Amino acid sequence: MKIPRKHPTFHGLVVLSLALVMANDAVWAATEMLPRSDEEVLETLAAPTMRRPLPSATQSANVDLAIVMRQVQGEITLARQTGDTRYWGRAQAILAPWWDSADAPPDLVVLQATVQQGRHEFDAARRLLTAVVTRAPGHAQAWLELAALSRLQADYPASLRACDAVARTGITWYAQACRLETVSLQGQHAAATQGLQRLADVAADAARRSWLLSLLAESLERAGRDAPALAAYRSSLDAQHDLYTAVAFSDLLLRTGKAEPALRVLEPLPLTDAVLLRQASAWRIMGDKRWSSIRDELRSRTAELRRRGDNPDLHGREAGLIALWLDDDPQQALRLAERNLQLQREPVDWWLALTSAQQSGDVAAWRRLQDQRRTSGLHDQRLDNLRAPAGGPADPKVSS
Repeated sequence: MKIPRKHPTFHGLVVLSLALVMANDAVWAATEMLPRSDEEVLETLAAPTMRRPLPSATQSANVDLAIVMRQVQGEITLARQTGDTRYWGRAQAILAPWWDSADAPPDLVVLQATVQQGRHEFDAARRLLTAVVTRAPGHAQAWLELAALSRLQADYPASLRACDAVARTGITWYAQACRLETVSLQGQHAAATQGLQRLADVAADAARRSWLLSLLAESLERAGRDAPALAAYRSSLDAQHDLYTAVAFSDLLLRTGKAEPALRVLEPLPLTDAVLLRQASAWRIMGDKRWSSIRDELRSRTAELRRRGDNPDLHGREAGLIALWLDDDPQQALRLAERNLQLQREPVDWWLALTSAQQSGDVAAWRRLQDQRRTSGLHDQRLDNLRAPAGGPADPKVSS
C-alpha cells in the first residue's frame, strides 16, 4: 500500500508529505554524539542545504514576499525529497514573522498549512485553510489543499465541494483531476480511469502528465487492475521521475510478490524512512539478512525523533507498518492502526488496520473496521479481497 499521495500546486507538481517518520511505543535510548576533534564529521547534510538569512519580525513589513515564498517552497521540497523533518522546521523559521498571524497574507498562510500537513498536523492545517477560503474564496490552492485533506480523512463529499470551488476559480483541469481522484475513491473506477487517461493524453508538459498518470495508476490499483496499474506507474516515471511515484510503484511490486524488481526501483532513491522500510521488507521476503540492520536504523531514527520531542501519535501509520512488517507484532500494529484511523483514513490506513486484525485473529476488530470502512464510502478492491480471520464473516467484500 502507499504512502501519502502527491498533490499539485501552481508552482509545479510536487509531492505531499514523504517525510515518513517512524514511531513505535517502545522507547530506545538516544545516543549523544560528541566529536573527538574539530575535524570529525558527525553528519553530512543534503547537498542543497545552505544557511539563508531569515526575515525578522521587524523586517517583515519590507520583505519581498515572493522571495519568502520561494525560500519556503525550497525547504518544503527538500523535506519531501529527503524525508528529513528538519526542513519543515526551516520552513517554519522562514515563516516565523507571519506564523499564526491573523493578518498574514493568504499565500503564506497556505504555506504554513502545508508545513503543518507535512508534520501530520491535519486539523491545524484544515483550520488555517478554512480561514483562507473565508477571506479569499477564490484562492484555488487553498481549495486544492482542503480537497486533499478531506480525501485523506475520507470525507469525500467535502472533497467534492472543494473540487467544485477550484472549478469556480477557472482552473479547470486541476478541478477535473481533483474530482476524478475523489470519485475513484468512492468506487467510480471506470469513470475515473477514462477521465484521467484523457487528461494525461492532452497534458501540456511532462510534469503534469507524470502526475496524472500516477493518479491513474492509483485508481487502477483500487479497481483491482494491477497489470495496467504497473504500466501506468512506469509511464509516469518515464515522463518524469519522482520519489513518490517510485515508492508507490515499489509498493505495488511488493504487494504482488515481486521483491527483486521492487528493490531495483528503490535502489537509486534517497534513503528516506519510507524507502528504508520498503527495502527492509523486500530483503526480508527474499531471505536477505540485511533487513534487520535496516530495522535497527529505523529504530535509531525513531529514538532521535523522540529526543527532539516529536509526537509519535502523529505517525501511527509508519509505526504500525514497522510493527506489522518488521516486528511480527500484529496486535501492536492493530493498536497503532486503530489510533491512526482517528487521524487519517486513506486506503493504506484501512489496509494496515484490516491486515493487522486479520493476522492477529481479532474477529471483532475486523467486523468493526469493515463496518467503519463501508460507512466512510471508500471502495477499494484490495481491501475487498482481504480474507477475514477464522470465525469472521464469510464474505467481507463490498460491492463497488
